[in-house]
Amino acid sequence: MAATPTRMHAIRQETAGGPEVLQLVETDRPVPGPTEILVRVRAAGVNPADWKTRARGYYYSGQVPPFGLGFDVSGVVEAVGDGVTLYAPGDEVYGMPRFPHPAGAYAEYVTAPSRHFAPKPRGLDHVQAAALPLAALTAWQAVVDTARVTEGQRVLIHAAAGGVGHLAVQIAKARGAYVIGTASAAKHDFLRSLGADELIDYREQDFAEELEDLDVVVESISGDYPARSLRTLRPGGTLVSLLPLQEPIMAEARERGIRAVRMMVEPDLAGLQGISELVESGRLRTEIAAVLPLAEAAKAHELGETGRTSGKIVLTVGD
Repeated sequence: MAATPTRMHAIRQETAGGPEVLQLVETDRPVPGPTEILVRVRAAGVNPADWKTRARGYYYSGQVPPFGLGFDVSGVVEAVGDGVTLYAPGDEVYGMPRFPHPAGAYAEYVTAPSRHFAPKPRGLDHVQAAALPLAALTAWQAVVDTARVTEGQRVLIHAAAGGVGHLAVQIAKARGAYVIGTASAAKHDFLRSLGADELIDYREQDFAEELEDLDVVVESISGDYPARSLRTLRPGGTLVSLLPLQEPIMAEARERGIRAVRMMVEPDLAGLQGISELVESGRLRTEIAAVLPLAEAAKAHELGETGRTSGKIVLTVGD
């Protein structure tokens, strides 16, 4: 029997900076602790959170370099720690482990609590599955868990063609909502194909002047968007912001009788299972913008930071 490898390749950075600080290195392979699984990574999604972390040189949870990047994982269980009952070696899984703490998904192996993963959706390959977790969980937790969208509600999704937005459109639609999206005119056909009922070209139209009595707004742009979004909501409506909300916005929301909350995504087995059900029923899909090998992580960041891609960038790992 071949010896179990104790080393692996991973992308790490020693300091804050541009994409050039990302280096392919050889390092110790992690060992799963109690309740953890070791996953052989087949693909890792690339997210704005990754290049923002790289550039500023620290994670949301405070860790500083040296560290590895990446949260989105799709792969195969290699080993399980004590107490794990959900998975066995050979199972295909996907997930967003450890967020907002370092997960180091740009690597040949990762370890994390078993419940930070779910079985990979049937019918998806590892590249497609790796494109989903962070963006889809953000959309799911905003639409389903936080806003609790129900059939017949009127829901506005800002940046509707973005990584989170295009998934939020589909999730809200699957729950029976009337979905409105803001996006450039060039993205409208794409969003209609995902089920959007009404679209607003933010370059030519003021959504705050055209919409009223909305039940839910999902906001991910900041600037003056939260204040303008409040004007579109009915009393009793909900503003879900994926970015911090300033106190004047919170105060105005209270005066208007609107629930305004800031949400940060969390690892979530139940959410991943719900996402998988939508994928397997054909009601949720994601776009792949580019696929690059692990060694070209810096190039992936350069591409992502242009802001011109439509869909997710994914790194492939191994065979």
